[in-house]
Amino acid sequence: MYYKSNSRNHCPSKINTYNVNARFIAPNPPCSFNPNSVYPTIDSTAYIGTFSSIIGDVTIQKNVFIASNVSIRADEGSPFYIGSDTNIQDGVILHGLANRSVKNNNKEYSIYIGKHVSCAHGCIIHGPCKIGNNVFIGFNAIVFNAIIGDDCYISTNALVTDGVIIGPNRFIPYGAIIDTQEKADRLIPVPKEKSEFAQEVLHVNAEFPCAYSLMFGSLKCKCGLACNSRTI
Repeated sequence: MYYKSNSRNHCPSKINTYNVNARFIAPNPPCSFNPNSVYPTIDSTAYIGTFSSIIGDVTIQKNVFIASNVSIRADEGSPFYIGSDTNIQDGVILHGLANRSVKNNNKEYSIYIGKHVSCAHGCIIHGPCKIGNNVFIGFNAIVFNAIIGDDCYISTNALVTDGVIIGPNRFIPYGAIIDTQEKADRLIPVPKEKSEFAQEVLHVNAEFPCAYSLMFGSLKCKCGLACNSRTI
């Protein structure tokens, strides 16, 4: 679907021009609980997909892939951090609570996501939370008020919450609710087939930032957006 943009404010030199890569990147509005307005910091090698929003004090590192219709909103809890080679897939939501944080290297974050993390379609990551390196978060899973160790696998529709700390290389099964530390401590290691699947997802998504940037870069016009004069 294309959005028509033939007004004088968009692509004035073109007729029947359509924006094919619209996204919203902006500072957070100043509020009593978050008075500092901060613009996101996004590495030039990252890719931000169509109709995604990135608001506030968000740091996005190298080769991060953010797909379409993602909401990363650091307007209440902040800051957010997304490590290199991580992928945030379609429909993922990141948000945080005011005045609630986790620590990484003695710095406080509302949401901290490490390197080589896959956040699959439709999952919700709500701060305060910390996600370690090489973690897979499955379709429609929820992580809220939790710390996830390195190399974990969170299956589809699982919920991890209530301040639990998940150790490294732990497997959260399909639909599981991990809301006590006792449940977290009983989790088994990640099965080999799940670890292999997570690596395949990382491998595929690692190619997208460059590939999409090259494709949309060839369409970029003087309005600053990726445009196409195709008529529908």
